[in-house]
Amino acid sequence: TTWRKNKAAIIWEGEPGDSRTLTYAQLHREVCQFANVLKQLGVQKGDRVGIYMPMIPEAAIAMLACARIGAPHSVVFGGFSAEALRDRLIDAKAKLVVTADGGWRKDEIVPLKERVDQALANNAVPTVQNVLVVERTRQKIHMEPGRDHWWHDLQKSVSTDCPAEPMDSEDMLFILYTSGSTGKPKGVVHTHGGYNLYTHITTKWIFDLQEKDVYWCTADIGWITGHSYIVYGPLSNGTTTVMYEGAPRSSNPACFWDIIEKYSVTIFYTAPTAIRSLIKMGEHLPQTRNLSSLRLLGTVGEPINPEAWMWYYKVIGGDRCPIVDTWWQTETGGIMITPLPGAIPTKPGSATLPFPGILADVVDSEGNSVKDNEGGYLVIRYPWPGMMRTIYGDPDRFRRNYWEYIPPKDEQYVYFAGDGARRDEEGYFWIMGRVDDVINVSGHRLGTMEVESALVSHPAVAEAAVVSKPDELKGEDIVAFITLETKYISSEELSQELKQHVVKEIGAIARPGEIRFTDALPKTRSGKIMRRLLRSIVTGQEMSGDTSTLEDRSVLEKLRETKVSNL
Repeated sequence: TTWRKNKAAIIWEGEPGDSRTLTYAQLHREVCQFANVLKQLGVQKGDRVGIYMPMIPEAAIAMLACARIGAPHSVVFGGFSAEALRDRLIDAKAKLVVTADGGWRKDEIVPLKERVDQALANNAVPTVQNVLVVERTRQKIHMEPGRDHWWHDLQKSVSTDCPAEPMDSEDMLFILYTSGSTGKPKGVVHTHGGYNLYTHITTKWIFDLQEKDVYWCTADIGWITGHSYIVYGPLSNGTTTVMYEGAPRSSNPACFWDIIEKYSVTIFYTAPTAIRSLIKMGEHLPQTRNLSSLRLLGTVGEPINPEAWMWYYKVIGGDRCPIVDTWWQTETGGIMITPLPGAIPTKPGSATLPFPGILADVVDSEGNSVKDNEGGYLVIRYPWPGMMRTIYGDPDRFRRNYWEYIPPKDEQYVYFAGDGARRDEEGYFWIMGRVDDVINVSGHRLGTMEVESALVSHPAVAEAAVVSKPDELKGEDIVAFITLETKYISSEELSQELKQHVVKEIGAIARPGEIRFTDALPKTRSGKIMRRLLRSIVTGQEMSGDTSTLEDRSVLEKLRETKVSNL
């Protein structure tokens, strides 16, 4: 129906090596069929649909089909447990679940359908009436008669035409759950009009989209980055977007670089944690692939330390690709602070300037703007199209967490992002991490990112995570958890060397009180370090809050036994 109908919309690569390309015409046809299957199973405008899928095209198709008929989707990351899935389905009051028999992740099959069965056992989610199953891995699974249906069976009998449901701009498009420190995940609500407008324009401007671009964001669609910058943003711009089912692993550490070479990817958007992992795998892997198609690089999810930024720029970008270091959140819907390539000079480690139309500020606890280079709370002063509308089913929590944390000035409320930041004399923003990741040592506010960057700049350090612990003299002291490069061995001498290195890089105020060497750090399934768990270990407190996102629970036991150096 458009001049782009024969253009590739989604290029998909499976972890075992299978692949598939969907043109815009094919994507439209499959979305309409999927929408008609949902309607055939009784899904109506306003009904919530749970999506628990691997990174396959049907995941994006299911999201778009829900949007087409006005049924808000709630995507749950395929790495989550049955318990985490159950909690989210209950909160969303989902009517139907879309899943697959399984998916591939690091050479193993993830038993998605089995987990859905566990989540729904004993009528634990009474609102769910049907489960729609996509065949991916073809392993044997249980199909509950009357409840479970194969997608490929129902697809055969439905029309390829499904007119889009007329929607109000403020109708709910989706609910996406993000973990909260209080235990219960927050169901962030985004709407049709504002969210789609904002993801469209931010994708177009920030990634400087051109008609021939092949764009690849390595996130999972279970996260907001996958929603905004794999599905809605790129596709609304008519871009070719790449989806990859797997991740770099011991059997295929160069898979990212192989995909860039194979599909001539021009724009590459990934997380600093992934970059640091790729650094550890060695420069020889990307250097033996042809990455000349790349013209723009991006980072997302957390602040990037300058050392990783420079490696990314030099080794992957060949000293020629601009890097857009982006700051935003599930709650903001799209990118908020970012350089515009070619228009805004970058500084390694800085997210640079707010996106046009965004008025960001750094304030103290009373809501007063702070001076340049003073740390404070990052806030947004005026509304923007992509902002969350509420926490599903909990408007009081929405108001309390985001709008009342910082007291209003002259009856003007500000959006509190939960992050600490500083703004330099040129107006550039430096994200200091979550407010609970800002350490106050003897009255000096130190960002965990700043101390971690200093540690990682030492050749022995592969990764670093910094937290605080109470100190009678200083108020708070710094504890650093360190993973070493393979050729280094932990020792008291190295510990003292690292402490002195931080003093040299930042100053005596930032000298860690403790260094703890460890083989691994507790991370979410999206790669973010869970510092609050490290804080619990340091302070001897019981683990609290939501831990459903923790990738490897065995890491916690090992961390409790870590060698401590506090000389």
